[in-house]
Amino acid sequence: MTYQETLAYLFAKLPMFSRIGAAAYKEDLTNTILLCEALGNPQTKVKCIHIAGTNGKGSTSHMLAAILQSAGYKTGLYTSPHLKDFRERIKINGKVCDEQFVIDFTKKIQPLIESIEPSFFEITVAMAFEYFSKQQVDIAVIETGLGGRLDSTNIITPLLSIITNIGFDHMALLGNTLPKIAYEKAGIIKHKVPIVIGESIAETRNVFLEKSNQEQSPIFFAQELKRVSNINYTHHQLQVKIEDVATKKSDEFNLDLTGIYQTKNLCTVLESVNQLQQLGFEISNEQLKFGLQNTKQLTGLHGRWELLQSNPTIIADVGHNEDGIRQILQQLQITQYNHLHIIIGMVKDKDIDQVLSLLPKNATYYFTKAQIPRALEENALQDLAKQQQLTGNTYSNVNKAINNALQTASVNDLIIVCGSVFLVGEIDMLIVS
Repeated sequence: MTYQETLAYLFAKLPMFSRIGAAAYKEDLTNTILLCEALGNPQTKVKCIHIAGTNGKGSTSHMLAAILQSAGYKTGLYTSPHLKDFRERIKINGKVCDEQFVIDFTKKIQPLIESIEPSFFEITVAMAFEYFSKQQVDIAVIETGLGGRLDSTNIITPLLSIITNIGFDHMALLGNTLPKIAYEKAGIIKHKVPIVIGESIAETRNVFLEKSNQEQSPIFFAQELKRVSNINYTHHQLQVKIEDVATKKSDEFNLDLTGIYQTKNLCTVLESVNQLQQLGFEISNEQLKFGLQNTKQLTGLHGRWELLQSNPTIIADVGHNEDGIRQILQQLQITQYNHLHIIIGMVKDKDIDQVLSLLPKNATYYFTKAQIPRALEENALQDLAKQQQLTGNTYSNVNKAINNALQTASVNDLIIVCGSVFLVGEIDMLIVS
């Protein structure tokens, strides 16, 4: 099979959560264990950092990978979903895995695919571990899928675990209260493995403390150890001053991920780097700062408050749940523009009414959809939006919506594309290399 034929086989054969939703979710680790056993358990041959969370885990994963690369470590990075090319999920030092590896791996594992019928995510997790093992990476940053305890990535025993935050998302699978969701995410906490918590509130903090006590795992709450003392956001550049709470010493960091919400991820990353240094990783302050300032270039991260063009400004952001949209709204408060245009498409299994209720009523809306079965039809989204006094026209795909917005917007207006990772992935002007 060619690379394209291999992808067609994987997409057609395996249930894919991003396309069909909950029907693709496997509520145990059996298939992943079987796949990895057949491969000689490559996950045991790779040192890992494991990252879970409702929002921010992708940015945190990429920032840490960039810092480790800058420090000279051969760094694997597994994330999901991809925007343009499947191989974005599996990278080493920012370079996507080889097409031939995907072909050979699929051919080798095909008999097992036919017999145990794993999900798409289960196969990609096993593929990542195999690639990182074969390439002998020094460290691999592993992002969970949508959970933690039952996530396919949770067959590893990492050097460090990280949970960025807890918010309402995937409630049908993870629970409809924050403590229940926190319990699922806390499943990545392993025996005596340090755990860094990015954000917590009283009801989730107790869940993390209980689990860390059970596992005798040292626990570090980043928001109590690091404090954002100043933020400067001008001309789509973000400079952040962080104070160490214990020593009262401050340092400034320039981020090429310019969403204001990255300040929270930055505190998590800085405490995580501190823990890695305690574990023997040699990372200088210069290497740390270089990685943060060049995360996009080093790792190829896209879709996080990403500037696609100016005059008028077009921003792409993968924010798609309540917390993600709140972060976008916070960013808007410090962004200069004349009139706001919002291009939005969502998938059916999100809390759509809640998201729509948060959005500004004085913006011009362009309702559209990603080209996947999970996507909510643009007309249905428009009808729900009308109930929240949000008005605009419908478009069959995101690029038609962008073209119309460009015809409508003035030079000082702001156009935002949001609501779905998959919608952002279909933007023609988004170039992923």
